[in-house]
Amino acid sequence: MKKDAQPYKTPRTHAPEQNPEKRRKNFQEVSLGYTPAMAQLEASRCIQCKKPKCVIGCPVRVAIPDFLEQVAKGNFLEAAHIIKESNPLPGVTGRVCPQEDQCEKHCVIGIKGEPLAIGKLERFVADYERTHQDLKPIETVPSTGKKIAIIGAGPAGLATAGDLAKLGHEVVIFEALHKPGGVLFYGIPEFRLPKEILEAELDYLKRLGVEIKVNYVIGKIKSLDELMKEDGFNAIFIGTGAGLPYFLDIPGENLNGVYSANEFLTRINLMHAWEFPVFDTPIHHHKIFAVIGGGNTALDAARTALRLATTEKVMLVYRRSREELPARKEEIEHAEAEGIEFHYLASPIDIKGTNGWVSKIVCEKMELGEPDASGRKQPHSLHNSAFTLTTDSVIIALGSGVNPLIAKSSSDIKTDHHGHIEVADPNINLTSRPGVFAGGDIVTGAATVISAMEAGKKAAQGIHQYVMKFEV
Repeated sequence: MKKDAQPYKTPRTHAPEQNPEKRRKNFQEVSLGYTPAMAQLEASRCIQCKKPKCVIGCPVRVAIPDFLEQVAKGNFLEAAHIIKESNPLPGVTGRVCPQEDQCEKHCVIGIKGEPLAIGKLERFVADYERTHQDLKPIETVPSTGKKIAIIGAGPAGLATAGDLAKLGHEVVIFEALHKPGGVLFYGIPEFRLPKEILEAELDYLKRLGVEIKVNYVIGKIKSLDELMKEDGFNAIFIGTGAGLPYFLDIPGENLNGVYSANEFLTRINLMHAWEFPVFDTPIHHHKIFAVIGGGNTALDAARTALRLATTEKVMLVYRRSREELPARKEEIEHAEAEGIEFHYLASPIDIKGTNGWVSKIVCEKMELGEPDASGRKQPHSLHNSAFTLTTDSVIIALGSGVNPLIAKSSSDIKTDHHGHIEVADPNINLTSRPGVFAGGDIVTGAATVISAMEAGKKAAQGIHQYVMKFEV
């Protein structure tokens, strides 16, 4: 592939997508991805900066210029090997990572033109490796004789496990649900992250030697003390995420047809509710959904609801304006194209029902005032501005808190007033208890997949340093 002589002037290569009218009623992936020729063309725009700011913008420090150079040459498998030196889940992050606010935001080409499509190229490379036989064996290192327990098979736990396995440690992940992946499996819809992609990346971790035990609730089946004293684990990483949903605390939330986004997405994603009766986990046949919130989870819930067979309309109710929506720009644009009806500057105050089922939602209009602590303008209700939306289902997507089970079962694990585990040393994510580390949403509150992976990788280095101090 000939090197682009004017990368600033060459337009970004946009991957094709399903037509909105077609995709709004199927669960197939929206983006169709690059062809090899498209990937090479886009990668050739990279100018190979001497001080690549894109790497600084990547939380897990992927060697981005190196893998782009290999893509431009057509060495796709070599590009995959480079990515996996830092990132064990490129098929995931290439799809759900907010590259526009991270690596691509720092791309030098983006100063005068469109930044390189680093995320789309990462996805292409991961998919190419998955669909083509890679004969390069996984390199193994001598066993250290150390055993590490990982609690939670979400992004933080998986990243921690991958790095520790590469260092020669025996790693066992304990997952409470019947499928590993955490939010990657139950929280992100199939049309954004196909399950086969996640399954392939989990298989890679298993080939590294990671063992995953599902249906295993630490804090109930076993305590941290039992893992260390009876089972012989030398260190523990807690990556249980933030899965307890927040609610509105308004009348009518107990009506049938009201869901938290966590429950709704879990029923759809983890239990295949949309495929009833093939999968025996039905969800009620609603016609009109009102989704409350404006983050990525709210958009995921709204777009998932739209795809259900009996759905006629989906509304998204958000208390600020479009400019303040925290969801990714791409997801907002996809939702608009698919026909989601947005109601901005509105906040629910009551959910009305008929015969125990939701029939409408009462909202009041809002106006924006001065910025709050988050930097966004603070919404205030307008007097006598109530209005009603007809709906037979309400999905509440206002964020989530942490499950206190592990912290409550271990009194020597310090937590803050929100229940988040406190880390004594954020550089290695060590908690108040020696040998116990934590990272991801259980520490920070709900954040991005890649930030959880960054926390897991930091913890892996801290765990390695800790366990190697002791004789086998």
